Amino acid sequence: MFVEEKRKVVALLSGGLDSQLAVKMMQKQGFEVSAVAIKTPFCDFDCGRGCGFEIRERADTLGVNLKTVYLGDEYIEMLKNPKHGFGSGMNPCIDCRAMMFQAAKKHMEEIGADFIISGEVLGQRPMSQHGPALKTIEKESGLEGKIVRPLSAALLPPTDPEKSGLIKRENLGMIKGRSRKPQLQLAKEFEIENPPNAGGGCLLTDPAFAIRAKDLFKHTETPTTNDIDLLKIGRHFRFDQNVKLIVGRNKDENEVMKALALPDDILLEAQDHVGPVSLLRGKELDRFESLAAAITLRYSDAPKDKESIVIAEKGKNRANLSIMSAEEPSYLKYRI
Repeated sequence: MFVEEKRKVVALLSGGLDSQLAVKMMQKQGFEVSAVAIKTPFCDFDCGRGCGFEIRERADTLGVNLKTVYLGDEYIEMLKNPKHGFGSGMNPCIDCRAMMFQAAKKHMEEIGADFIISGEVLGQRPMSQHGPALKTIEKESGLEGKIVRPLSAALLPPTDPEKSGLIKRENLGMIKGRSRKPQLQLAKEFEIENPPNAGGGCLLTDPAFAIRAKDLFKHTETPTTNDIDLLKIGRHFRFDQNVKLIVGRNKDENEVMKALALPDDILLEAQDHVGPVSLLRGKELDRFESLAAAITLRYSDAPKDKESIVIAEKGKNRANLSIMSAEEPSYLKYRI
């Protein structure tokens, strides 16, 4: 007996509700869905129950194969000067989405899928989910007519799959705007338990993180993933064009700081008092070693009215600095 093979589609899966609903809608119409998850240096993909855990969990529940694609150096390069600019923070939403769809396109071609779906909702996000932006993303990713957004597709121009009869408009959604009520109702119909809250896991939309990221890209020609990982922790201080200090805020951050330290960095820590690990990075660090040590003491339990010892380590070299804790006006001007 001949069994007709299901037509394949590729879904961009974020772990959020909207992308799950898009998958469910296509499965209901008889498609075999394969998912792609995108990891960048600016998401919490691998941190405990971060977005990576959620995506893997959702993929299992949906019964779809999952491929994870990491956009690292190429993403950082794009972030230097995104063609379509930034959102309210340092988020290059249009360029970012185009890169994600390009990655999904490769997977689509590899497995012989017909088109790509996403959970984007018309008018939900101000920069990247209005009509012209959606068309720009399709053009920039080389996928004109090949991206179906099932939740809003009945409000958008027909795509190639619709024109060819693979999908029908009456089976597509008419969801628009920022209200979550239609999605929550659809989640009930598809029996999706504990639907996740709306919201992205992109650090570039966070105002405080965006300030630190802008400072890094302003002062570093080509930031590394190590530089970006440091942005995610600590208090940041900019001493000059080439030198910055990061001060840990808790035990976990202190351990991360030690793990991220490079051979030319200086690690500082109060010798006899509970407090942070600090990391001094840049060129000609000796000029700022005493200031960095004083700031490190300021955030420790060391007495503020007498000198204490700060251990400074650079590679295998170790020195003890006897210094007073920094006074507030002298160091807050450097805070990023």
